[in-house]
Amino acid sequence: MHVLLLKEPRDGESGPDPYIKELASHGHKATLIPVLSFKFVSLNTLSDKVHSIITVFASFMCICIAFCIICLFFFIQLFQPEKHGGLIFTSPRAVEAVKMCLEAEERREEWNSSVKDKWNSKSIYVVGKATAALVRNLGLNPLGEDTGTADVLSRLILEREDTNIPPLFFPCGSIKREVLPTALRGNGVALEMLTVYQTAEHPDLEKNLKNYFTEQGAPASVAFFSPSGVKFCLEVVRRLSGEQLTQIKFAAIGPTTQDAMMAEGLCVSCTAEKPTAEHLAAVMAKALQ
Repeated sequence: MHVLLLKEPRDGESGPDPYIKELASHGHKATLIPVLSFKFVSLNTLSDKVHSIITVFASFMCICIAFCIICLFFFIQLFQPEKHGGLIFTSPRAVEAVKMCLEAEERREEWNSSVKDKWNSKSIYVVGKATAALVRNLGLNPLGEDTGTADVLSRLILEREDTNIPPLFFPCGSIKREVLPTALRGNGVALEMLTVYQTAEHPDLEKNLKNYFTEQGAPASVAFFSPSGVKFCLEVVRRLSGEQLTQIKFAAIGPTTQDAMMAEGLCVSCTAEKPTAEHLAAVMAKALQ
């Protein structure tokens, strides 16, 4: 059967997307349509700390001003691990922001020679295996990759951390749930958040969806991978499906996405127990039997 995956491709991976591959093993032909676009944002939170280290950035004047603005404050945080109790990454894009800031050779050398070891003496928390894999590529040791959601990760952090630690550094996107910050701060764990990228609708989303429905017709199943995906896609999917909407089995990657789908009045046929290709493909295959 034909199934539609409303998600972004996995960064830095060759070969077929693991969700497409896993669904194929169950006898289903999956098509992936990217839903979101990401833009690294200028950081307007520069503080007096900049003046004390401004000479560090003299060699980067040849790089465009916009990129320097994006990275400047992030650099300060990344290269002062002693001022934080640990790191939190809940998305691959936040890790990509770190990678961007380490592209210059001398920054990368300093990171590899000392900074990453200082971070590894603290806790590096992550949600999901994809994020954990990217964190490992930075030379860091992730904790919590099997938690699956920010809710579960927050409980892990509260079990491990004391309230007297320095703030945990949390680079994040412009669209995020407040569950983790609320849980940590509500239990006395300090948190320093920094928005490093903006999330928006993919510019070709509606065109790609129209092309899919024109060529393939309504799919047997549609999987959503984030509340943002529900927000940006659902109206178009409903319009293109027409009378066949009730015949489509709708799947969610996890409980947060399921809640967003149900809030829009959508009947959710299945939800993955964990946000992995194996778990999602298994429940979708069962729903399609």
